Amino acid sequence: MDLGLSIAASGMLAEQVRQDQLSNDLANTSTPGYKRDSAVQSSFGSLLLANTQTGKPIGSIVDGVTISKIVTDLTQGPIQQTGKPLDFAISGTGFFAVRTPAGVRYTRDGQFEADAAGQLVDATGNQVLDQNGAPITVGANGTVAAATLGVFNVTGAAKQGDNLYTGTAAGRGAGVVQSGALEGSSVDSITTMIDMIGALRAYQSGQQAIQGIGETLREDAQSVGSING
Repeated sequence: MDLGLSIAASGMLAEQVRQDQLSNDLANTSTPGYKRDSAVQSSFGSLLLANTQTGKPIGSIVDGVTISKIVTDLTQGPIQQTGKPLDFAISGTGFFAVRTPAGVRYTRDGQFEADAAGQLVDATGNQVLDQNGAPITVGANGTVAAATLGVFNVTGAAKQGDNLYTGTAAGRGAGVVQSGALEGSSVDSITTMIDMIGALRAYQSGQQAIQGIGETLREDAQSVGSING
């Protein structure tokens, strides 16, 4: 494959992944406790260029890019007062813990409720846990003391979907739980939309490069055909 085509195609694929990541962030602008992601690009490597007659090195050229990883920014979002007794926000570091069918998971989304058994659960019915890993019972007055909720320091926190994280609990987090409040999403919608426009323009530049290279190759092929004829 022509090197220019390969470089342009890899850039388009990388921008498509970035566009998907930005679209997901934008869709979660209003999701409590949501953390924005960043797509990290890196090069495949570089080719050493040399003089074809003497073999003397004359430089190198990067032969394409890829998305090497998606990084989640765990910086705290704005805390918003809701006045709802079963809404909770962590001011500072740490995660709430919930028990899911796949095991214990962690979240910054404190939009909880009481289930039919009177236990504190998240929006999908997962039990919210205290610092000892036990379920939390909602009081007869429909409230739970903020200090009852566990706040866990989590190492290797990684998104797994549904605003939940996997990771390893490593003691108590330093954050303080506030009741009647929720942590807002860390996504800035205006900045994200600007980044999406930039990713789209980079993708279109790759398309134009491929079209230009394709036209050049077509003309070269026609020229060779004319000479041979």
